[in-house]
Amino acid sequence: MDRNESLSKVEKIMIEFVLLTRLSSTSDDPPQRYLWTDAFAVCNLLELYRQTKEEKYKQLALDLVEQVHNTLGRHREDDSRIGWISGLEEEAGKEHPTKGGLRIGKGINERKREETINERLEWHRDGQYYHYLTKWMHALNRVSRVTGDSIYNDWAIELAKTAHARFVYSSSSSDQKQMYWKMSIDLSYPLVKSMGHHDPLDGWITYNQLQSTAIKDSKNQPDRDLSSELDDMTAICEGKTWGTDDPLGIGGLLSDAYRVTQLVVKGHLEQTDLVETLLDVSVAGLGSYVRQGPLDLPAEYRLAFRELGLSIGLHAVEKLQGLLKGKRRLFPKKHPVHRHLGSLKLFTPLSETIEAFWLEPSHQKAKTWKEHRDINMVMLATSLAPDGYLLLD
Repeated sequence: MDRNESLSKVEKIMIEFVLLTRLSSTSDDPPQRYLWTDAFAVCNLLELYRQTKEEKYKQLALDLVEQVHNTLGRHREDDSRIGWISGLEEEAGKEHPTKGGLRIGKGINERKREETINERLEWHRDGQYYHYLTKWMHALNRVSRVTGDSIYNDWAIELAKTAHARFVYSSSSSDQKQMYWKMSIDLSYPLVKSMGHHDPLDGWITYNQLQSTAIKDSKNQPDRDLSSELDDMTAICEGKTWGTDDPLGIGGLLSDAYRVTQLVVKGHLEQTDLVETLLDVSVAGLGSYVRQGPLDLPAEYRLAFRELGLSIGLHAVEKLQGLLKGKRRLFPKKHPVHRHLGSLKLFTPLSETIEAFWLEPSHQKAKTWKEHRDINMVMLATSLAPDGYLLLD
């Protein structure tokens, strides 16, 4: 598929998404906001703006940011509480919309502190996910980098500080810090106490990304410093292994490897060994995943957004290969990164296979597509035009 054809498909998908989720609507019906989906949507709209130069796409991205903050930064309509979940007064809340974190956007209200957990129902209950918050930090950072307006990165840093303070805790049995996977809407108690596999890694990379943008800002201020939070994440990451055969997880690792490499090339990080590690475990994970034959199954037995997460990561591999050309000082010819990239290159055609499968109208009639329509749409668009999500410039 050539670039113009891909761009046309992305435009069609994102215009449909805008209408379906009521981003641009005069209807009295409330907007349909979901934090993970909207983070990818912001990046897609920014990419459409970059490629078409049409101001409407940049404005839609900014409108989406505002609507997410005004919707997911406030208490639910079916909650007895009202206003900003941060507890700030109205005007202060508008100035600091991420100060209390952001709700997931699930259909059912959160589990109360005294309620017994129902693991199946918990997937459908609201609250805050750390890995969704880092996705939104990334989206806000992309807005800052594209528009040159530092306020979006400031909001991302405020969100990072709030999330870190509530999700990270010290174990009662040791000094080792841990992380909760899911917190209540107001971040006052954990809903799921276990730690997400890649949450500390994602946090460490994202904090460094935000910090690198803040450092470039001539108005750099002490309250934008994430050094303490980075120290915590470094300690939590120590000794952890990142391997997985989940397609969405592998795609995330590959995208993370590309983010880290961009920060290394720009002089913000020195962790070339981390790039090597992420690519190494991704090679192993991909081999395991492909041997299971999941892409041979019919649409009814597949989850598009998980496969498309892998597809996005495979596009990151292609971009990483291009980025390392001429960077022999940082990644010498015999650096293991090049060997891992050679192995990963064998898998990159899967991205086109995955995209073609889910672009097929008959496959979008499957229950598994319809049940996750919005997230499937935006991640398909991201895979078709990945630069808005993957590039840090």
